[in-house]
Amino acid sequence: MSQLLVNLSVIFSQPTGISNYALNLFPYLKKLNPTLLASQKYPNFECYSIPDNLTPAQGSQGHLRRLIWTQFKLPAIYRELMAKLIFSPLPEAPLYRNCRYIVQVHDLIPLRFPNLKSPLTNYFRYIVPQVLTQAQHIICNSESTAADIVDFYGIPASKITPILLAYDANHFQPHLNSDEPEKNKQEKPYFLYLGRQDKYKNVGGVIQAFADLANNKNYELWLVGPSDKRFVPTLKMQISALGITEQVKFLNYVPYSKLPNIIRHAIALVFPSFWEGFGFPVLEAIACGTPVITSNLSSLPEVTGDAAILINPYNTAEITTAMQQMVNDQEMRSQLSKLGLERAKKFSWEKTGLATVEVLTRFI
Repeated sequence: MSQLLVNLSVIFSQPTGISNYALNLFPYLKKLNPTLLASQKYPNFECYSIPDNLTPAQGSQGHLRRLIWTQFKLPAIYRELMAKLIFSPLPEAPLYRNCRYIVQVHDLIPLRFPNLKSPLTNYFRYIVPQVLTQAQHIICNSESTAADIVDFYGIPASKITPILLAYDANHFQPHLNSDEPEKNKQEKPYFLYLGRQDKYKNVGGVIQAFADLANNKNYELWLVGPSDKRFVPTLKMQISALGITEQVKFLNYVPYSKLPNIIRHAIALVFPSFWEGFGFPVLEAIACGTPVITSNLSSLPEVTGDAAILINPYNTAEITTAMQQMVNDQEMRSQLSKLGLERAKKFSWEKTGLATVEVLTRFI
């Protein structure tokens, strides 16, 4: 039996963030001959079947079932398969069960922006410190997240390895695929926001900045991401109050296959998040040759380098000024596009995978 178990209980059919990470990473772990704990079969891998109702697709019930499964079922699987190590793509692992494990930490957003009504905040406050303390080692997705782990939990930096994530270079490309429809000539030029609508994402700041843009009636703002009933009504009220209802489109969840087309045709990606552990949308945009406006905080400068306009996300006027530059200065947009394409070459899932293999190998 395999010495390494890879926990894929979080994967579901409309992957975002953590699920995307797990899906793109595990193929590069093949050389370690792992057993995948998964609800579906993956060719050329040893798989151990687990329930399919443990994912974010089932909402809070899915999370709760996964946490119970992790504490009570996973240790039994570990013993049954005589494993030596579990790798989890998020900070969840069996506590006090004599299971050796390495976890990935993506961000500490629930601590930076606590919501006392959210179980996630309490999980990060009381459970994650135990998970990280008992871990053999911790992998995280940026120097920024590594610093947060040290600052919030007092974990020694020597126990943490930051490994930057990546993107699908066969999917997010600057050129048009032959079967990709050309942009509708009737369509107005548009700015793009891509991601969830949580408050820390600063979607309200994007909307206000767009409303303050000179001649904004010549443009649209497209908000792409799963519609969240906790936030969308407030955002729509803001849009209505600003008188820009006709110019702002909510596109909800866009299938993975259609994302590059939407990114490529945007004037710019506007992503002024208050904090990110990594920032997939920013990397995917620069890989498509689309100019980016993003925050000068957290991991985002690690991702973009000099290939974006970096703004203070708490200063809406800075966001508007950057958007105005994108509209007025074609040469700057072209330069940012070139810089972005060069920057994107530094990231690959193979690079991320090999670095992860190196860490896991030390502990098997």
